[in-house]
Amino acid sequence: MSASNESSAVVTVVEEGLQLTLVELSRACRAPVEQIHVWVVEGVLEPVGRLPQEWRFEGAALRRARLAWRLTQDLEINPPGVALALDLLDEIAALRAGVRRRGEG
Repeated sequence: MSASNESSAVVTVVEEGLQLTLVELSRACRAPVEQIHVWVVEGVLEPVGRLPQEWRFEGAALRRARLAWRLTQDLEINPPGVALALDLLDEIAALRAGVRRRGEG
């Protein structure tokens, strides 16, 4: 990696047991609370809790929310499109993991 790429790389380590509130997730991914609410409705994010003030998001939701925000901002993809894109990316990752497991055996 070149020096210019190294300075722009950001790595976030999230504890598995971490739970974020709606506001904390909003701040962490820099997306408005209203946008996160739309993503929940579309199935992009799945909080624990019935009402938005009770919602808790697992640490893995932070990575997904950041990616959803980039798709929304950079590619101007609407919420249903973001949900579809993330589902397809999840499926690709699962297929790749299966291929790796078969290659090890």
